[in-house]
Amino acid sequence: MARFEIHSADMAAIGEKPATADILFQMGMDSACGRHGDADLVTAHKWFNIAALKGNAEAVRYRKEISCEMSSTQIAEAQRSAREWLSMH
Repeated sequence: MARFEIHSADMAAIGEKPATADILFQMGMDSACGRHGDADLVTAHKWFNIAALKGNAEAVRYRKEISCEMSSTQIAEAQRSAREWLSMH
């Protein structure tokens, strides 16, 4: 069994397969917890938003939870970033 460390959802696609909702959810968790550096709620919100769109129910809950700690400007930035990512992938 192989183990892969994915530090960016851009790298999460294997071959022609897109990143799954579970991978995107994990990217949100990693960003929220600061697994690879400082915690980044804007990035976490972005990944939770995309994971939620792809069907991960937990992502909806976590996105709502962290949004209470974010300003409206930060939420708007996260939403723009999510739209940009979705348009590229």
